[in-house]
Amino acid sequence: MAENPAEKPRSLDVTAVSRRIIANVEQVVVGKRQQIVQALVAWFCEGHVLLEDVPGVAKTILARAFARSVGCEFKRIQCTPDLLPTDVTGGSIFNQKLGEFEFRAGPIFAQVVLADEINRATPRTQAALLEAMAESSVTIDGQTHRLKPPFLLIATQNPVDHEGTFPLPEAQLDRFLIKLSLGYPSLDEESQMLEMLKREHPLDKLQPVITAEQLVACQRAVRTVHVDPKIRRYITEIVHATRGHHDVRLGGSPRASIALYRSSQAVAAIRGRNFVEPDDVKQIVPAVLGHRIILQPESRLQNVTVAEILTDVLDQTKAPVLEPAAR
Repeated sequence: MAENPAEKPRSLDVTAVSRRIIANVEQVVVGKRQQIVQALVAWFCEGHVLLEDVPGVAKTILARAFARSVGCEFKRIQCTPDLLPTDVTGGSIFNQKLGEFEFRAGPIFAQVVLADEINRATPRTQAALLEAMAESSVTIDGQTHRLKPPFLLIATQNPVDHEGTFPLPEAQLDRFLIKLSLGYPSLDEESQMLEMLKREHPLDKLQPVITAEQLVACQRAVRTVHVDPKIRRYITEIVHATRGHHDVRLGGSPRASIALYRSSQAVAAIRGRNFVEPDDVKQIVPAVLGHRIILQPESRLQNVTVAEILTDVLDQTKAPVLEPAAR
């Protein structure tokens, strides 16, 4: 029986969809192609993004642009020390007319959720996000509520101002598939941004370019991208090398291996291939592993950086050569 192409989306479909999303988001976020692609990789892998950067570099705009490009419902949670878990998840409210309790959904039930300044929320409230991130569901009063796909959580935090903050523990950092930083724009990019904002904000006229159903189809297609056993071995060797590095106190976990595996599939699909190459793995390693590595105290005092360690690991881990049949 012939296979229906509509039942198994190909990587070419992912490439076309990703190009449309990237071009649309770049109408409002200038000069950040790499970061946009990395965030898209996380969404294609059903993962989540941690944006760590100074205020005013378009972290919120990026999240809104992604939601509008796919026509998804967007909600923003402004994290503060007095934010309660029920302010995130919602809860049961007594309806006097009906004489019974009814569930009122919180902002976590949107498809794209921005947790702004997540490290200002208390650990109890931060933990309320864990089930949603890991299981795409929320359990309240013993009842589990599924989140509508494609669910994406983008959390932001300011690396400069630490007063009144609650640093994310390693267990919660590990829940984020990718951590990235937007950085300041160049002189020309900032000038272009001012020109774009002359009459109105470009976000106001941004229109969807695909549907949520198409993005879910891309998520399914990414999982069909072929990963040769040599590439699997290469991924695990990289993660194991972080655990044995002399400057590292805590290296990547098995969850890090899975994240690197899935992310490499997404990178390959975005590039238009149905198989993973070593360069796909190398490209995404810093964004996937950078926040999962904890340095030795003495290494931090010597100003050793995680980026240097990952470069060292990639240099020392031999990339495999794929045979034509493996492609």
